[in-house]
Amino acid sequence: MTYSAPQLRAMVKPNGAHRLVYTDPAIFELEMKRIFDRTWIFVGHESQIERPGDFVRSRLGRHEVIVTRHSDGRIHVLQNRCAHRAAQLCAAERGNTRSFVCPYHGWSFAPDGALEGVPHRQSYPTSFRYDDPANHLFQAPRVDTYHGFIFASLSPSGPTLLEHLGDMTAAFDNLIDRAPAGRVRMAEQSFRLLYRGNWKLHHENANDGFHPSFVHESSVAAARGAPAEAARLDDGLTLVQLRSNARTVEEWEKITKYSLPTGHSYGGGFYRGGVLAPKSEDPVRRRYREALEARHGEQRAGEVVGLDRFNNLIWPDIALNAQYQVMRVVHPIAVDRTIVTSHYFRLEGAPEEMFERTVRYFTNLCSPISMIYTDDAAIFERCQAGMNDGGKEWLDFSRGFGLDEKGPGGMLFSGPTECPQRGQYVAWLRYMTAES
Repeated sequence: MTYSAPQLRAMVKPNGAHRLVYTDPAIFELEMKRIFDRTWIFVGHESQIERPGDFVRSRLGRHEVIVTRHSDGRIHVLQNRCAHRAAQLCAAERGNTRSFVCPYHGWSFAPDGALEGVPHRQSYPTSFRYDDPANHLFQAPRVDTYHGFIFASLSPSGPTLLEHLGDMTAAFDNLIDRAPAGRVRMAEQSFRLLYRGNWKLHHENANDGFHPSFVHESSVAAARGAPAEAARLDDGLTLVQLRSNARTVEEWEKITKYSLPTGHSYGGGFYRGGVLAPKSEDPVRRRYREALEARHGEQRAGEVVGLDRFNNLIWPDIALNAQYQVMRVVHPIAVDRTIVTSHYFRLEGAPEEMFERTVRYFTNLCSPISMIYTDDAAIFERCQAGMNDGGKEWLDFSRGFGLDEKGPGGMLFSGPTECPQRGQYVAWLRYMTAES
């Protein structure tokens, strides 16, 4: 089925969305073409491909790609499919190579995608040419970076990366500002989690302030019942992280959510005690602060660590927590299948103990055995099952509707609100109804 623009608009209300936008494979196909094939998608970080010949495997929408650095230093994003018979070209997650050789018929390609060699060239037609673009690896027509974060777009034209990021550049700026040496490195390890649900469920949950007290009730109870000596393991980080998901009505109302018509959003921070608090003090933080002040000065360093934002959502694929150096990337696989890849970063120039805390926070939040993330994935699957059975036609996003305050650039914000979810559908409709 092909949906017209009026039909797509009928799928979205100002305060809700129809279940078909989560369950209809035809709508999912259109999302891949009109959202993920057109906008800027995160594919890697420059610290992963520092030397010529370095590469890392990634995803660009539904496509598996190889992000490479060529001998001239330029970055390329190549489709991981041989130009001959479409076999997967590279199975390694990352590495360094002079050329990519197809395991099927031995065609070899340079890191810029150019065809370099074909076994038994004499058996091909005389018209066969190495310089024929059809014999090169397909590559993303646009590649750009911001503070080392690599983005690619399959659309040869459209908004620039800076235009796409908009006000959310502040999240990347803050991450870099937190590094005393002015650089971050992506850790080699990452986590991948597949849940049986639509990709939009993850983003709607990212800045939903109400769900933690209910969805994460079991881990909150476990943390509350932990013995006092449990805090010795990681300076109490895990206990603070888990206990902070329990909130009173008054606390809900104090955690402001911010939404932009681009679909981007973020929430205010909510860790108020222990080592996760924005301006916590302990020997590790004091040494870190001294290193940061050496770069920025005392006042500016205070501003950097004091920026208290949670889940900077760069729609449609990234959720970045700059103050904890953790990022999640959403990869839609099917209408009811989504992979979430989670990464974490080292602040160069910071004490090693700061990185150890990042690892602990990352593991607690993003690992396949996380007491937090597995709760979320289970809820996504429950929602998907409920929408699949057709018993409820419309999903409700009315909390705070009509009560949000307005800010610059069309921003909406308030405390207990679903303005981020409504903002995502403003962006969704704009992409989905654009024909060209």
